[in-house]
Amino acid sequence: MRLEKCWFCSSTIYPGHGIQFVRNDAKIFRFCRSKCHKNFKMKRNPRKVKWTKAYRRLHGKDMTQDATFEFERKRNRPERYDRNVTENTLKAIKKIDKVRVDREARHHAKRMKGKKAQLQREAAKELEQSIHMVKAPAALQQEPSLTLPKLKVKVSQQQTEDNRMEE
Repeated sequence: MRLEKCWFCSSTIYPGHGIQFVRNDAKIFRFCRSKCHKNFKMKRNPRKVKWTKAYRRLHGKDMTQDATFEFERKRNRPERYDRNVTENTLKAIKKIDKVRVDREARHHAKRMKGKKAQLQREAAKELEQSIHMVKAPAALQQEPSLTLPKLKVKVSQQQTEDNRMEE
């Protein structure tokens, strides 16, 4: 069973699925679905369309360099059947898949590491700016513990001198 790759989005095409387009120079383009085929006919660049694998790799969203990708390569050289080699290969495939999943999870975690702190800062800023929507102004004046603590900002010497000159 030969599994092909979609020319546009790089997803797997199973036998009996997809569309095949043969150009005048005999170059074969395989597409997994009509969406990819239509985008190809509209001459769209897969590296600029956000949902494609090419875009994700180019913009650092997916892993690009990894030794496990070497095993996924297409090989056209026929091999003589050997039961032991086949058994060892199947065992290796399971291990390689596990390694790839672990590395992808690590890559994703590293990419999202600073995101949590950034979201917390944005949420605190939003809350500070619109606390009046959450609590009534009278309640804030009566109980100051409901407001967020004010952050102290150090002012440089040059700015204070500028203020004195204006007065």
